[in-house]
Amino acid sequence: MFYSITEGIRVTASPYFLESHSDPGEPRYVFAYRMRIENVGTAPAQLLWRHWHIHDPVGGDSEVEGEGVVGEQPLIHPGGVHEYQSFCVLKAPRGHMEGSYQLRRPDGSTFLAAIPRFVLQHPSE
Repeated sequence: MFYSITEGIRVTASPYFLESHSDPGEPRYVFAYRMRIENVGTAPAQLLWRHWHIHDPVGGDSEVEGEGVVGEQPLIHPGGVHEYQSFCVLKAPRGHMEGSYQLRRPDGSTFLAAIPRFVLQHPSE
């Protein structure tokens, strides 16, 4: 697991390889990742936006951004947790992802919570 804490928001990433959806002959390597966003601070925060940097040494680097996560903009109260799962397809058997979430406090202020860099790796690598 990989994690970081920014302004009371702990972001933990747990990646894993999906062999049944992958085909090294194409090449197509599918990785899933479980994200846990936990409010370990004292004020609520609503997740508004995500921004990912994806490094694929064969397919090239890319960025993905958009509102919320998997169609949601959760409000996370102190002690609360929001978890979701998503996936990434690479042409290389190894790469990495990292990025940030934009969150808003009840007073209207916003901040970026770091998504730690995590490695996507085929088990044979």
